Amino acid sequence: MRPLTTIAFDADDTLWHNERFFHDSQQRFAELLDPFADAEKVGQALTAAERRNIGFYGFGVKGFTLSMLETATTLAGDELPASAVREILSLGKAMLEHPVEILPGVVDALELLKDDYTLMVITKGDLFDQERKLLQSGLQDHFDHVEIVSDKTPEIYRRVFDRHGQGTARSMMIGNSLKSDILPALEAGSWAVHVPHDLTWALEHADEPEDHPRYRRAGNLGSVPALIAGLGDD
Repeated sequence: MRPLTTIAFDADDTLWHNERFFHDSQQRFAELLDPFADAEKVGQALTAAERRNIGFYGFGVKGFTLSMLETATTLAGDELPASAVREILSLGKAMLEHPVEILPGVVDALELLKDDYTLMVITKGDLFDQERKLLQSGLQDHFDHVEIVSDKTPEIYRRVFDRHGQGTARSMMIGNSLKSDILPALEAGSWAVHVPHDLTWALEHADEPEDHPRYRRAGNLGSVPALIAGLGDD
């Protein structure tokens, strides 16, 4: 019996680029606040605001934009010009409109896997934005199911893999975030493959579970089908 029946993919920075747009916006944000604080202080204050606000705004561009506004008003106070507020809002809107850039190896990997496995997307973030990106990517027909969740926890993985697969033991999660895609999926009992991206959000950093028997690491999605084929030999 094959060890896997269901394979789930993260979306942002696994199927397509995402963090680079946050990175570019944060650089411009630091330039806007240069009269009030240096780039390092701005970055630290913004990360702290994002950490505080996840429980209020969730993940995604809208929460990031609100955190930028909060950081700006905290660092600049009443001296913050209206023009800076307008540009911060424009940065957020531009991020919600950016074109989708699929990562190398994605299409080939999905084509190789779709006939033998139930394929799905499990992603967190703003519902409208994630739906937009999936539609613009043109990848939606490769997937049997799409789950957009508020967060990724072991219980979420158990629930999703029970609903759309044959449980966590015969499922795999593939993604770029150790904290969200890998560790909770392993805790739930599934396989997990880490495909690192050049840029990772500070709040997604975690230690690699190198000794876990169900953990694998791949350089890119193009190498994942061969990795999965080799699981039967383990």
